[in-house]
Amino acid sequence: MAETVTTENNGDLSKAAPFFSRAEEVAATDNFDYAIDLYIEGLKRAPDAVEQGHKPLRYNAMVRQGKGGKKPSMFEKMRLSRGKTPLENMLNAEHLLAKDPENLNYAEQLLNTALAGGFKKTALWIADLIYEANRSAEKPSLQTFLSLKNAYITMEEYAKAVNACGHAGKLKPEDGVLASELKDLSAKLTMQKGKYDQQGDFRDSIDGRESQEKHQAQQAVIKSIDFREQAVIDAKQIYQADKTSLNILKLAGALSDLQDDQTDEEAIKLLEEAYKESRDFTFQKKAGEIKLRMLRRHARKSRASLGADRSNQQETLDAATKELLAAELEHYKLCSENYPTELRFKYEYGVRLMRNQRYDEAIPVLQDARKDPRHKIAAMNKIGLCFFVKGWFHDAIDILKEAIEVYEIKDNDIAKDLRYNLARSYEQDGRTEDALELYRKLAQIDFSYKDVRMKVDKLRKV
Repeated sequence: MAETVTTENNGDLSKAAPFFSRAEEVAATDNFDYAIDLYIEGLKRAPDAVEQGHKPLRYNAMVRQGKGGKKPSMFEKMRLSRGKTPLENMLNAEHLLAKDPENLNYAEQLLNTALAGGFKKTALWIADLIYEANRSAEKPSLQTFLSLKNAYITMEEYAKAVNACGHAGKLKPEDGVLASELKDLSAKLTMQKGKYDQQGDFRDSIDGRESQEKHQAQQAVIKSIDFREQAVIDAKQIYQADKTSLNILKLAGALSDLQDDQTDEEAIKLLEEAYKESRDFTFQKKAGEIKLRMLRRHARKSRASLGADRSNQQETLDAATKELLAAELEHYKLCSENYPTELRFKYEYGVRLMRNQRYDEAIPVLQDARKDPRHKIAAMNKIGLCFFVKGWFHDAIDILKEAIEVYEIKDNDIAKDLRYNLARSYEQDGRTEDALELYRKLAQIDFSYKDVRMKVDKLRKV
């Protein structure tokens, strides 16, 4: 049975409060690096102070990034790579994450060290943050979902463990072990709820943890509608009492969690007004993310409604898709302009330029994006495709061959796509034997991959 993480690690909030207060004052002057140091000092004294320490630090880290804050230096990475205690390790990871807030590796280090130190509130907060980031990613990580599943099990958060395991199962549907574990976790969740029922009303059984449960409910993926509506009410009350940047973002997030067009529009309007007043791109970025989620929801509904009358419904789907493509292009353009050092936005912008068939504009953007190790291979693949559609087959071959040589994995989806695109380039360039050889190797790895079987049959007859 997994070891249960204790929650008796709150520390002394009275000793931490002066550091948090001073950090807010310093952050307001854009001295973010000093503010980060102050937050860390406060968290040394109250490690599980999520609302007072971790969340404000996270918010100011995002603002710092939006204003061009630098990522941790090599010296900082070395200095913060190892601590003597679980608490020191946790705060070292959080320090690095504050300097590079989009780096999920640092976030996962923070989660693991929080679990090791028994800081459950912190572990639960960062686990939910990682979950949302991975779930929203264009290509979610299977390993991240598996790590989250294990973390939630350790914390006996079985509802969230079920959710993480379910998403992992969708990414690897043929995995029988995952399917079996999902059943086991569902059974544990049922038993856990049953224990609450035996003690009386579920909410009564957790009396004294009401505020924590509201936070968890707001962050969890499986959220009942009553909790989400209550979260909006609470966020509005807090916002009306104190219209800080953090409270604006909290209210916008609570509104968008309802997944309703009207509340999405309300959230977008709130954020756009905050941006006009402050010129802080954090608000515009959040507004763009909410708009994209709304448009993706529209596209999914249009796709799901395709039935007998396909002509009119297809027009609706095409219109929704076109609107989404245009919104994505504008959003990632603005993000790449406002976060020039964040190359992942360059990659996303380059991909959207491709989807809008603006290949000449996409190539230099993707060439910048390939400098990011996380997107290097994917960017090279996209550059190769741009050259391919332009008819520059020699150039496509060069870049795709280089990507294949650099990429160490040989049989995953990225590796197969690289080889498939290289084979197509060979084929279009008239190098039939080279194309056939690659298609054959692909068929040996994955016989049903795209149209490889038909390609092999066709080229063997040439």
